Amino acid sequence: MNRPPHILVVDDDREIRALLRDFLEKHGFTATAVADGQETRRALANGRFDLVVLDLMLPHESGLEICRELRATSTLPVIMLTALGDEVDRVVGFEVGADDYLTKPFSPRELLGRIRAVLRRTTQQAAQAEPSAAGFKFGDWYFDATARTLTHNDGTEAALSGAEHHLLALLLEHAPRVSTRAELQETVRGRDFDPFDRSIDVRVSRLRQTLRDDARSPRIIKTVYGEGYIIGVRVERVGPP
Repeated sequence: MNRPPHILVVDDDREIRALLRDFLEKHGFTATAVADGQETRRALANGRFDLVVLDLMLPHESGLEICRELRATSTLPVIMLTALGDEVDRVVGFEVGADDYLTKPFSPRELLGRIRAVLRRTTQQAAQAEPSAAGFKFGDWYFDATARTLTHNDGTEAALSGAEHHLLALLLEHAPRVSTRAELQETVRGRDFDPFDRSIDVRVSRLRQTLRDDARSPRIIKTVYGEGYIIGVRVERVGPP
């Protein structure tokens, strides 16, 4: 990346916005700070950003709603801020496509570390060698690993977050063998395996919804208890359709 990474900070607290903007710029980033959803949409429409730091509690509409809307059209990384520190809020954040979370109050240096980790992981994943196939046909879906698109046989294109894209790519690339939770967590979150971290399970659940897979009896992404997940349908490695 030739230019400094551009971070969009969304928080309704003026002091926090100013503190984070100045802190990030001091450490080599370009930073824009806005207060609510309306300003967020305006900034995204008029600027180019590499990551969004998004507060959960905002006036008029929540950060979850903004993240959900963003995920429908973009793979832009999102770090969610929550003052509640409740696992339920973190799980919901992952369900709508957040890449990481941080509980308030937090150290700006900890946020800086999270931002660098997410950007590094995103850059590394984008720079990885081309997969063994340009795309994968599985079930009623076609996944174009190069164009980063997921298309149903009926022509509907489904939106994926960056983390979901990498998760699906790994599952398909490994098929028909099992992908362990440790492998998936390291790829998607760039952290050492934590058996109590349920973020991978949340993302798999969200992927199943996207793939129209029955949550009670999934056919496409199957759980191998005690190990991880496996693609349960035939996977064909193909070129672009």
